[in-house]
Amino acid sequence: MKAKGIKSIAVMTGGGDCPGLNAVIRAVTKTAINKFGLEVWGIEDGYLGLIEDRMRVLQYNDVSNILTVGGTILGSSNVANPFKHKVTVGKTTRTRDVSDDCVRNLKGNNIDALICIGGDGTMSSAAGFAKKGVVVMGVPKTIDNDLYGTDITFGFNTAVTTATEAIDKIHTTASSHHRVMIIEVMGRYAGWIALHAGVASGSDVVLLPEIPYHLDKICEFVLGRSKRGKRFSIVVVAEGAKEKGGKMVVAKKVAHSPDPIRLGGVANVLAGQINERTGLDCRAVVLGHVQRGGTPTPFDRVLATNFGNMAIKLLMKGIKGHLVVQKDGKLASIPLSRVAGKIKTVPRNHHLIRAALAVGTSFGV
Repeated sequence: MKAKGIKSIAVMTGGGDCPGLNAVIRAVTKTAINKFGLEVWGIEDGYLGLIEDRMRVLQYNDVSNILTVGGTILGSSNVANPFKHKVTVGKTTRTRDVSDDCVRNLKGNNIDALICIGGDGTMSSAAGFAKKGVVVMGVPKTIDNDLYGTDITFGFNTAVTTATEAIDKIHTTASSHHRVMIIEVMGRYAGWIALHAGVASGSDVVLLPEIPYHLDKICEFVLGRSKRGKRFSIVVVAEGAKEKGGKMVVAKKVAHSPDPIRLGGVANVLAGQINERTGLDCRAVVLGHVQRGGTPTPFDRVLATNFGNMAIKLLMKGIKGHLVVQKDGKLASIPLSRVAGKIKTVPRNHHLIRAALAVGTSFGV
């Protein structure tokens, strides 16, 4: 497959769903049809559809009126991995590399290039396909904002907005009942959502995976607020946060998934610990998948549109095996090989952490 002379492309959405996916699909399809006269195929359910050869031609009208719609019209899968595909024979389950089958499926449908919309797991597989000679372009998607190489991913702004609005509502009930409310947000091993939503909501304590917390410090802080007449506290905790010297709380493990560990439950653990040590009334709230759903914010709609448009333009310029990124406010691209296997975490000296500390926010240290 060569980037020169591209006549047909395929687009897929991998990993967890995310606000703005449809906006990218729309931008990719309409740009490809309007500007370059390309045929566009949609692959159903991410890499699983590529493995099973489930794809269909997308017409212009198929992507009309989807800019504001959450989720993805193509469906997605966060367990399919073409390089380690789960196969069950009888009672035995094993994994095998079916990536060559995927390449044949693309060629069998006369598809010249593949656009992969996804996070770090999706991009790791995309990098693998690039090594096999597939003309690939990646588009950065994740509410966690943890994809290496780009300052921001679409979906993050919407997730922060959703989380902040929820925390604002919890703030009023915490005040009414004089409780310590511990709100758990998503983010996996990165604390971007917790940091931004915590600061935006004026939360008293923000706990990040990048800064292991001391339980005694948290208890001391909320007790101090109580003694000063502040009869409630808001604690925002990233699902990957952990106590100093402790381990992350794992909700479950999904065998054969590209990311088998599913974090979750740290808010409930903290609520019990803080109550036991301070005697304060504590409640845990896990926001969960509400952060991944719903209508994308205007910011994410614009970002997703720019990313999708840029992906097509780069392909038609002969650039392949890259990820579209935004750096310092400008669109660019970097090789997928630089992205695969890496995540972007919050630096401990991040300017927003410094600002939060300056206004009295505790990070449990």
